[in-house]
Amino acid sequence: MKILVVDDSKVARKYILRSIASIGIEAEFREAENGQEALSAYKEERADVVFLDLTMPIMDGYEALREIIAYDKDAQVIVVSADVQSEAKLRVLKDGAKNMYPKPISDEKMRTIFAEDIV
Repeated sequence: MKILVVDDSKVARKYILRSIASIGIEAEFREAENGQEALSAYKEERADVVFLDLTMPIMDGYEALREIIAYDKDAQVIVVSADVQSEAKLRVLKDGAKNMYPKPISDEKMRTIFAEDIV
């Protein structure tokens, strides 16, 4: 499995990586600091799952989500954001995200993501 973790915070990326590893998911990981890097990484090496933050420099997560879905309508994007407003969740779901979760994601929530959201 290939997983792309996108967040401008290195700490947030590491937290997601640790959470995935702690539930026993073996994967090849790639990281990106903004939406533009995420889109390039996705096009280079299509990830099975993308964990995507919304608030980032250069290209935010909303635009990155739209671009990734335009490139691959079957992309599995899980949004992980501090923005917990219901409007944000509705927007990303409409734009093609599989689901949206607030930061930080617990190991239990990560288990749920892989059990229920990832096809």
